[in-house]
Amino acid sequence: MSKQRVVIGLSGGVDSSVAAYLLKQQGYDVVGLFMKNWEDDDTEEYCSSRQDFLDAVSIADVIDIPIEVVNFSTEYKDRVFSHFLTEYQAGRTPNPDVLCNAEIKFKAFLDHANKLGADYIATGHYAQVRKVGGVFQLLKGEDGTKDQSYFLYRLNQKQLSSTLFPVGHLYKREVRKIAKELKLPNFSKKDSTGICFIGERPFREFLNRYLPHEPGEIQTPEGKVIGQHIGLMYYTIGQRQGLGIGGTRDGGDAPWFVSAKDMDRNVLIVVQGHDHPSLFRPSLQATDLTWISGKRPHCNWVYAAKTRYRQVDAPCAITNFTQDHCRIDFAQDQWAVTPGQSVVVYESKVCLGGGIITE
Repeated sequence: MSKQRVVIGLSGGVDSSVAAYLLKQQGYDVVGLFMKNWEDDDTEEYCSSRQDFLDAVSIADVIDIPIEVVNFSTEYKDRVFSHFLTEYQAGRTPNPDVLCNAEIKFKAFLDHANKLGADYIATGHYAQVRKVGGVFQLLKGEDGTKDQSYFLYRLNQKQLSSTLFPVGHLYKREVRKIAKELKLPNFSKKDSTGICFIGERPFREFLNRYLPHEPGEIQTPEGKVIGQHIGLMYYTIGQRQGLGIGGTRDGGDAPWFVSAKDMDRNVLIVVQGHDHPSLFRPSLQATDLTWISGKRPHCNWVYAAKTRYRQVDAPCAITNFTQDHCRIDFAQDQWAVTPGQSVVVYESKVCLGGGIITE
């Protein structure tokens, strides 16, 4: 009986490297696949794809698995980056990693892996899959500080049924320990924190290459002008750094935070103090809903939700369902709810799905 083939996305990072090793130890026929998805200014210092590729090849050699390279840069630009730019231009703050997972890592990649005869695909994400009564569930990773289910909430049943997350049951420290014991050259490589496939680079400079910016006034909610912004697309709700304004005599030295963007007037609204009332919301509206099971959750059921990665689960209820819209009411007001970001809903450790915040 031939071994089942698993095609794993080898990024050059420690998580996917250890995942590949674990799969081979479990008896799978493992093939590494390095995805190149960004070509613009790829020679610049901020894009690490060349070094990541060299790391991935080195890892494949140590683990003794074949590795292939595939270029999805066209798919990335068409399916992810164009949406990314459209959202920023509309004044929203998108999460490209969410769309990148749904459209590239678990769609274009899955399609390519099937052509290579894969029974499964695998990644180094900290998440888990469980089958219950014929339905595949997406579970949080065991390491709560590294859980990445938030970025995977748009996956569907077909994608989950074909996916393995070999490090999802491990803690990050255990993954690094395994890598060190194996003498993998990247055992201490730091985690990537940049935009999916684009890398870590000065964001304003990068965005300015693709979108025209229009400076305007920074105002308080009362209409007092206290500064100038360089373009609304560069700011997000709850932002503190990079506003270019200090304290005021009547407000003391409390830091300023972005509380709203008035797109019609091209005005950035700011308030003083992290706990200013206008930074909190008792509820939100969401659209572009995706439910992993294929069925929406029960109305008014008590769940928990995240409006940003690494946020503590916030108890909530889902109401006002339509086919592609819902309202989420929180037990406690939530800070800096941001249009364009994803709200992801959980029932204990099970990720149910979510949608895009509209207001």
